[in-house]
Amino acid sequence: MKMIPAAALALGLALAAGSAWAFHCPKEMAKIDAALAKSPKLSAAQMAEVKKLRAEGEALHKAGKHQESLDTLAKAEKILNIQ
Repeated sequence: MKMIPAAALALGLALAAGSAWAFHCPKEMAKIDAALAKSPKLSAAQMAEVKKLRAEGEALHKAGKHQESLDTLAKAEKILNIQ
């Protein structure tokens, strides 16, 4: 009998953790958008890469792949020197 409440708790925690990651992705996208709005000094290749990574990150977020989204967005942030 004690297994059922433990399983329910584990499931609830897993769902809550997934929701936390989901809300983190838009914050990272907003950081990238804000940096891009300031016209950063990037080469054309760097700018294209940042925009590509930003778009990929958003697509991954919408697909529910939040860790992959965050990893991809982090690459764009590194190019932009976002801390």
